Amino acid sequence: MVIGNIQLGKNKITENFILSLKNQFKKHNLIKIHVLKSARESGKKGKQEVKEYLNEILKTLGKKYTGRVIGFTIVVKKWRKARE
Repeated sequence: MVIGNIQLGKNKITENFILSLKNQFKKHNLIKIHVLKSARESGKKGKQEVKEYLNEILKTLGKKYTGRVIGFTIVVKKWRKARE
């Protein structure tokens, strides 16, 4: 299985970011989103921000997607059917 990679930078989550994420899902079922330092603050609040980014991404993409946070990386998976 090939895993797609994308970076989340200082512009944070924009329409273009979501578009490029959806384009990645045309080729891959699993995408790693690397949250750069410019997109987060340091310390524990930075890790909380990454979780908030995950929630925002999943809300935008819909119920066919699930995700989790590993360090400062967000892993999003696309399923064939909607998840509860």
